[in-house]
Amino acid sequence: MTANNSQATRELSNGTAIPVFGLGVWQAADGPETEQSVEWALELGYRLIDTAQAYQNEASVGRAIRNSGVPREEIFLTTKFYPGNEDPRAEAEKSLERLGTDYLDLYLIHWPQSGPTWAWPGMEAAVEAGLTKGIGISNFSAAEIQELSKISQIQPAVNQIQFSPFEYRAGLVEACEAAGIVAQAYSPLGTGRHLDDPVVARIASATDHTPAQVLIRWAIQKGLSVIPKSVHRERIVENFAVFDFELDAEAVAALDALDTTNQTAEALANKWWS
Repeated sequence: MTANNSQATRELSNGTAIPVFGLGVWQAADGPETEQSVEWALELGYRLIDTAQAYQNEASVGRAIRNSGVPREEIFLTTKFYPGNEDPRAEAEKSLERLGTDYLDLYLIHWPQSGPTWAWPGMEAAVEAGLTKGIGISNFSAAEIQELSKISQIQPAVNQIQFSPFEYRAGLVEACEAAGIVAQAYSPLGTGRHLDDPVVARIASATDHTPAQVLIRWAIQKGLSVIPKSVHRERIVENFAVFDFELDAEAVAALDALDTTNQTAEALANKWWS
């Protein structure tokens, strides 16, 4: 990982660098809500924006990027293939049309519906066609990563996973690292559920930071790229202010102990696509 600052990155297997912090737009409504949150984030210095075909807000993300005035090459843009469709390459072209850009920085399989391998050749075709610089996966377990590795010509660069002190998937992160895959944390705040936990609150008070900042900082110190979602300007500001402090070993251990997954190598407890 590069220096401990707001532009810190992790190098990916394809040679590009992904910011360790960005904005996710899951559950952000298409239109002004998404546009405003992405514009605010870019104005504040965020350089990683994460969307998906399933979110149905790609066009709003694209408009916000154009309106921001930030050069496209300075932004790391991710979208995800919806695996209810059949052809990842064709769907990438549609995403680029909606986003109004010539390329993606990262294109992920959103979840391993119908198995972890069938869509990968189409993902590789998207790279070969110049539609995306990198490809990866989301919600894949350690076993599914292993299965995919047997057929892949291009290795996944990223696995985006549900990850927080309460869903501390240490086994899965270790499997990612062993395979040369950067793990990326979504829902680091548990979609808000984890903000009121007394242990988190105690550490927030002791470090003079907020519960959200503590949870994000913990995931960054675990080596992950982290993409909290918010549509509120003050929270977008708050979430970004995590590079001026470090959690000590005692605080990290206390947060680790909140895990409810037995440090699993699974990606999710409930696989909605099964």
